[in-house]
Amino acid sequence: MLGLIGKKIGMTQVFDANGKLTPVTVIKIEDNVVVENRTVEKHGYSSCVLGSFDKKKSQTTKPYAGQFEGVCAPKKTLVEMRDFDKEAAVGEVMGVNMFKDVMFVDVVGTSKGKGFQGGMKRHGFAGGRATHGSKFHRDIGGTAMSSSPSKTFKGKKMAGRMGNERVTVQNLRVIRVDEEMQVLLVKGAIPGPAQSVVIVQKAKKK
Repeated sequence: MLGLIGKKIGMTQVFDANGKLTPVTVIKIEDNVVVENRTVEKHGYSSCVLGSFDKKKSQTTKPYAGQFEGVCAPKKTLVEMRDFDKEAAVGEVMGVNMFKDVMFVDVVGTSKGKGFQGGMKRHGFAGGRATHGSKFHRDIGGTAMSSSPSKTFKGKKMAGRMGNERVTVQNLRVIRVDEEMQVLLVKGAIPGPAQSVVIVQKAKKK
């Protein structure tokens, strides 16, 4: 699996050679440093640990900083990429140019948290009639059974906390790779607010 750590900058739009307008999300990919290589012989599986975004020395504990000793400055974000497709030595720095030959990517991020929400917003329920006297406008309706067992089963769609979950958007087309600015432009929207950390991977289903 080929992937890098990035940061969602926001959305914009670009024109292609034919004048067609395409909405894109701008992903900033700063230098990704290979912190560790995990092998089948030692760890039981193969993976590559990448680090990105420098961490302040005043906010770094000695145990945390120890894993970066002799490799690079401590990094805020560490991500383990299983079965990394590229041969990478510890200390090697990778950038956005790794995606120059990739047509589609999968983007993993954390969705925006929306707090405690009702069933209509959280699950898209239709609700009841909005007419006068219906007394059933935004309720979720019955939640349990009338006969045995008379209880509400776990997982029932009800009101609750919405958002702030790990979300993967698949098969986003790569519109442009700007190596000078270290940004990746992908068609469409990705989860999370601006300045949030995302993981960009080569599309699994393409």
